[in-house]
Amino acid sequence: MTSPSPSSDPLHGVTLERVLNELVAEFGWEQMGRRIDIRCFRFDPSVQSSLAFLRRTPWARAEVEGMYVRWKRG
Repeated sequence: MTSPSPSSDPLHGVTLERVLNELVAEFGWEQMGRRIDIRCFRFDPSVQSSLAFLRRTPWARAEVEGMYVRWKRG
């Protein structure tokens, strides 16, 4: 019996909250706001307000997830 192959999706099993927390820890809010022009990153940023925005804004979520994947791949 073989084990299932790991997913090729780099975001498989990674929550949006984890993505955001890791990016903020690595880059900080200021750098995040420079890289992705999202108001909730530049003005009074918080994880909760950013998560709420990203969950209801597909283009912004795609930008953040893309940044995370690029960073993890080095």
